Amino acid sequence: MMKALRVLVSLPTRDNDFQIEQALSAEEAARKLGIVLEIFYANNDAVTQGSQILRALQRSLETRPDGIVFEPVGSTALPRVSRAARDAGVGWAVLNRSPNYISELRSGAKAPIFTITSNHVEIGRIQGRQFAALLPDGGSVLYIEGPSQSSSANERTTGMLETKPPNIQIRTLKAQWTQESAQRAVRSWLGLVTAKNAEFKLVGAQDDSMAMGARNAFEELTDKRESDAWLSLPFTGCDGVPKVGQSWVRSGLLAATIHIPPLAGQAINMLVTGIQAGIQPPETSVTISVSIPPLTALATRK
Repeated sequence: MMKALRVLVSLPTRDNDFQIEQALSAEEAARKLGIVLEIFYANNDAVTQGSQILRALQRSLETRPDGIVFEPVGSTALPRVSRAARDAGVGWAVLNRSPNYISELRSGAKAPIFTITSNHVEIGRIQGRQFAALLPDGGSVLYIEGPSQSSSANERTTGMLETKPPNIQIRTLKAQWTQESAQRAVRSWLGLVTAKNAEFKLVGAQDDSMAMGARNAFEELTDKRESDAWLSLPFTGCDGVPKVGQSWVRSGLLAATIHIPPLAGQAINMLVTGIQAGIQPPETSVTISVSIPPLTALATRK
């Protein structure tokens, strides 16, 4: 009997709704395909992520993964580790990045090597259009970005700046794709003198968990009038996980989100198909994201 394929999925953190959804999509794909699945979390640390994957590659042939699916924590997407996987004949699927080493890595590779990504610039463009629909008269947006080293965060900002109208101004804070990190960032900012003189019309975040972290920080304010003023603003995020971000939109905690399909399950399907058929999937695949609610509904929001 042929041994079941083993796939390792490496995700940045377990403290993020989208990454939890990624893990669920991976588990569902593994059940359907009858493969052995391992999921590792890197605690938002690139060194930890590289070490975890390298240790898995150094196992015996019986327990070593046949394929690795991972979303990089840092901007480099582990080029040295990728070569170790390729040289060991292990498949390599990168989520939410398009590293420049992929073409070279695929040359002569015995296992599938590819990327599958969201279009982060387009996600940012959608968010800029949401801002325009929610603030037809303009105003200032408190905008919570992901970390500076994240290409996803940088591309989302680029797209948002492309489509937001000139009468909307952006004030940026940085967080780490988690609710707790955004809560800390907003809490620290609220302690500054500049925050006291600011007047905002909307709070936008690059993911739903960070938007909710911002809400938590405003709920902590001891001045109830100040707290109520912040919490009365529209909040927007990204990810749109059906049972989380989309439910927050339905309940009114978020004015809008952007549904971003999880990638890990799709990557496992492509990886297993490639291994079993001995073929390379397309070098890059891109998913489609949509505004929730639709932009036309936001434009008529009272």
